[in-house]
Amino acid sequence: MLSSGALRAHLVGARLAGSIATSREKSLNRYRLFAAGDPRALIGLEPAGDWSVGDLLGLMGERCGVSADPAHISGTDVIDPDRTVAALNAFADRLGEAAGERSPVLIGTGHPDRLTGFYGGLADALSAAGCPVLTPAYGMSIDIMTRFGVRTYNLAYVRGVARMREPGVRGDLGEPEIHTHSPLPVRSALGAAADACGPLPELVIGDHGWVCGAGQLGFEAIGLADTDDPALFVGQAEGRVSVVVPLDDAVRSDYYRPLTRYVLNRACLSQ
Repeated sequence: MLSSGALRAHLVGARLAGSIATSREKSLNRYRLFAAGDPRALIGLEPAGDWSVGDLLGLMGERCGVSADPAHISGTDVIDPDRTVAALNAFADRLGEAAGERSPVLIGTGHPDRLTGFYGGLADALSAAGCPVLTPAYGMSIDIMTRFGVRTYNLAYVRGVARMREPGVRGDLGEPEIHTHSPLPVRSALGAAADACGPLPELVIGDHGWVCGAGQLGFEAIGLADTDDPALFVGQAEGRVSVVVPLDDAVRSDYYRPLTRYVLNRACLSQ
């Protein structure tokens, strides 16, 4: 079993935590957009409170370990690896509870090229433990606003993990698919599940709009978030997101494999 010390060393060595690749400028810009109520930064969350840039800096410093100094405006961001380990422990404990209760789960990602392997490992283990891994709205076309205007993408699942892809693109693991922060995929999936009168998820697992969109609709959600994704941490602070793991969400996909092993071992699940 990977120890917490070995995990911490891996997080720093792979730049999942410690000094990460996400720039301070990018994070600060997202905080400004969030404070202004821009949907690109809210990603499905409707904040209950008024969050200024200063408030967000304080929150992100507390939850991630980034500098809360507003005068720090350039360079790369920093995530405290001890906060990442603690959050991964909470994440794993919630998975273990879901497995013990055989809860229906919905899993989705806005980073299919990076995180499908991580989430796929969780889906396989949860399914083996008796949890229904839901795949509602498979193949549904969804119009999503991008920097190039509104584009139509299809909702698909690989290893039980939802993601968006270009129409006509095969869904083999490893093919390039769509990176999105939009909450529309999870809203569509949850709506389809309700319309089908089938089971609804008792836990939503993912990132970006999958977590914020589900939490805003009252579904319990846990997930991963980078320093430029303040919406998930605000959702956690306001009680609509249960667990957020601070880490760089865009490193090489194989760097997340030790995290999968660690989480499943702590949750007493077999991969």
